[in-house]
Amino acid sequence: MKKIAVSDITLKKLSQDRQVALLFREKTAIAVCADSIGANIIELAPIKNPREDSIVYKTISQKIKNATVSIPVGFDKDSVLAAWECIKEAQSPRLQIELPVSTVLMEYTYHIKAEKMLAKIAELTSFAKTLCENVEFSALDATRADSDFIIAAAKEAIANGATAINLCDDAGDKLPEEIAELVKALKSEIDVPVYVQLSDRVNMAVAASVAAIKAGADGIKCAMSGNGTLLTGEFADAMSICSKQIGAETSLNNTKIHASIEDMLAKISHDEYINDTLSEKQSILLDSDSTITQVAQAARILGYELTDSDCGNVHRALMQVCEKKDAVGAKELEAVIASSAMQAPSTYHLESYTTSSSNLASSMSQVTLSCNGEIINGVSIGDGPIDSAFRAIEQCIGYHYELDDFQVQSVTEGKEALGSALVRLRNNGRLYSGNGISTDIVAASIRAYINALNKIVFEEE
Repeated sequence: MKKIAVSDITLKKLSQDRQVALLFREKTAIAVCADSIGANIIELAPIKNPREDSIVYKTISQKIKNATVSIPVGFDKDSVLAAWECIKEAQSPRLQIELPVSTVLMEYTYHIKAEKMLAKIAELTSFAKTLCENVEFSALDATRADSDFIIAAAKEAIANGATAINLCDDAGDKLPEEIAELVKALKSEIDVPVYVQLSDRVNMAVAASVAAIKAGADGIKCAMSGNGTLLTGEFADAMSICSKQIGAETSLNNTKIHASIEDMLAKISHDEYINDTLSEKQSILLDSDSTITQVAQAARILGYELTDSDCGNVHRALMQVCEKKDAVGAKELEAVIASSAMQAPSTYHLESYTTSSSNLASSMSQVTLSCNGEIINGVSIGDGPIDSAFRAIEQCIGYHYELDDFQVQSVTEGKEALGSALVRLRNNGRLYSGNGISTDIVAASIRAYINALNKIVFEEE
């Protein structure tokens, strides 16, 4: 019986669909779940933030024990190198060249004619092959392309080292038999595995996947969650019923697939969950009659697990605020927690900083810190002066922490108003908040970051 490879594209789909980006732990949980249910390939989303994505993808690559880890490269050699650096430590890495083959996408989106697209396919595929043995060419918008050009593009990719070809049904307007004809035509011309990535726009992705397999497809791409795509659970159910009739099977674990996917999705913060959390935050209202238990419960809604000592400190500080103000909400409570909970010795001190910002170039910051009598310098560019300053601090300490939240607000009024910055860093699942105040909002932000950093260092020591 023919073995059909299953390529999981959940990380790609959720990256496209969600307004709120996935957290580090959520991306890892998705990849580990796909590996555990028997997916043969796990596809990562395209690199958007090189520094952060590199850390996440390297971690995922090391955690995946069974499946191949695939990552799409960009449109030039530098992006191929960046993608390779993310997955080169994987047990089985794969580089994926994603380029359009339809006239619409080639000319109106990429502004490239067919001849130049063939040359670009050859250039990227051959370069990727020098880095990685396993290279896939993914033909975007294949169902709206001329079949002769699809075959020409596939042959060009194979001639330059591609080991697999993927046909993408981006339009989602083809019938199962039309998908089957396209697969059959390509299979008759090439001798490498052919994958199919189907749209569920007209609710026929499952039927189209079965038709594609009958026509000779070697692999199917599906997602555990996502809009308008073939879902892994539905595909697994179809294969368990049709396996004998079509003479094919997958390595998906049908006994645990649904429970594993449900458990994984429960760990991901859906947009509805985020809205519920926001409404919970809006409901926080504490006054002078609030007990320590109520303060601890409100802090928990904000994401903080306070010790008894910290909870007492926050409660006392809150009572002082309530003497001047009838009640406080979520934002005020965050500021109190930042300034009162877990007061740590200053391991890192801010000595100086300089920053430059322009609408014509990226911002650049230099930050000088002192630590145990040692002077440390960091220089970095970023998307604005505060982002570049935070990156410079990370360069000083040699570590990246997940920035869970960043808030800035005015404390006083007028031109010389004091600005208050709140920074929340996440380390090993716990939140650490820091607060900084200055007439210079960049300085306030840097002080808030260092304040939170000192709390992390103090607890680790």
